[in-house]
Amino acid sequence: MASEPQRVALVTGGSRGIGRAVVEALLDEGYAVAFCSRSAGSVAEAQAALLARWPDRVTGEAVDVRQQSQVASWVAAAADRLGRIDCLVNNAGLGTFGPVDEIAPESFREVIETNLLGPYYAMAAAAPIMRKQGGGWIFNVGSLAAKNAFAGGAAYNASKFGLLGLSEASMLDLRHAGIRIAAILPGSVDTDFHSDRRPEREWMLAPEDVARAIVDLLRYPGRALPSLVELRPSRPPKK
Repeated sequence: MASEPQRVALVTGGSRGIGRAVVEALLDEGYAVAFCSRSAGSVAEAQAALLARWPDRVTGEAVDVRQQSQVASWVAAAADRLGRIDCLVNNAGLGTFGPVDEIAPESFREVIETNLLGPYYAMAAAAPIMRKQGGGWIFNVGSLAAKNAFAGGAAYNASKFGLLGLSEASMLDLRHAGIRIAAILPGSVDTDFHSDRRPEREWMLAPEDVARAIVDLLRYPGRALPSLVELRPSRPPKK
């Protein structure tokens, strides 16, 4: 009997924080994982640590998700090397905050290009591959800021509102090709991934909580499409 092909996952922003937790969770699930991050140094450090635990199943690359050509090349090379793409996790993101009339245009643009255009570029590159192979999963890691605007969040809210819209429309576009898409909207996450959690932040979600949500969704039967997950800390500080 022929063995099942190894499952393959791609993760953007995978060198630290939520992305790093997702990479480790997928490796624990037996996936071969290709991840990227903007910083070559961060990629090298993460890859060395990951390879020590999961030899031969993880590769990292420095990719600026704001650059469509870099994203497309990374996705194509990973698919060519690993044979398929079963899961894409769009996690790379950043936040710049300030009143809308004070935030610099280049800072606003950087947030939109990273948090919204980056996921679009990755989806546009991965979806044809998934369509050809008969399906796959795409997860867009957003934020509860996708539904809850706040003062000083003009750039960040705009990017996350847009990402949620992108996810929901793309889900409708691709569901009949067997491609399932879910937006994951976490609340406050303690992303000091490599240090002990500070007592004053213990109420926050951990990066592993977001990774667990993704792994749980991957286990859903093909007939089910949980397309939106809102993930909140159980007991945030009372206001």
